[in-house]
Amino acid sequence: MLHEDVSDAALVLLGHGSTKNAESYAPVFQHAAELRKRRLFAQVHESFWKQEPDVKSVLAGVSAARVFIVPLFISEGYFSAQVIPRELGFLPGASTPKTRNPKLFYCKPIGTHESMTGVLLARARAVVAQFPYPRAPAPGDTTLFIAGHGTDENENSRKAIERQVEQIRAMNEYAAVHGVFLEEAPRIGRCYELARTKNLVVVPFLVSDGMHTRGDIPVLLGESERIVHLRLAKGQSPWHNPTERHGKFVWYAPAIGTAPEIAEVILERVAEAMH
Repeated sequence: MLHEDVSDAALVLLGHGSTKNAESYAPVFQHAAELRKRRLFAQVHESFWKQEPDVKSVLAGVSAARVFIVPLFISEGYFSAQVIPRELGFLPGASTPKTRNPKLFYCKPIGTHESMTGVLLARARAVVAQFPYPRAPAPGDTTLFIAGHGTDENENSRKAIERQVEQIRAMNEYAAVHGVFLEEAPRIGRCYELARTKNLVVVPFLVSDGMHTRGDIPVLLGESERIVHLRLAKGQSPWHNPTERHGKFVWYAPAIGTAPEIAEVILERVAEAMH
């Protein structure tokens, strides 16, 4: 909870961005709009690493006494912990760009915040409640899969997923909990052999409903690429909940980064950076 006065400060939300997919940058604008409405900060800006407006240009135009940069990233991985802080002058030995403000705060990414467990569970429960056909299964009869990106560039990339798996397993709410990945083992397509239950819920631990969430993962779960593209072209969901595959029912949730609760996570990251 943010209790301190930040009316003299600017908030800069930093997303990865994409020049190919509008959904990839939508959460940055979504949460910026919500926090702008609350009138807590003097300014709230959207910025990106891979598209305009780029973060350095945004920082160059900010005149607030303090500037808080919150990366809308899932893990303390390659981009959020290495590339971006190095370019912004936060790592030892890194050159300080002209845009550097002496009161610039680089916050931790949203995905590693402890409250993300609640966001993830809310996503899993909501998709089953919204699509209960043939009936809503009990969590004890369901295997929960947390789907992440994964990368060989930085081992921390998967740690955010593994942390969530451990914490939710300890709650003993679901029959089993597994992490699966796009680019690391175990791959997303292995969920059918990993699950011992007839019911599966897959939640993308990703920021946006972009290319991976709306295209790659549904195909890896067994939907044909042609059907996925056809549904997307018609403005439909790429996955019908639940879909039966290999004798199992699969519910597929939206990405966690689009959840409205993320606005609170952003404020928590700002509060942490002040202490």
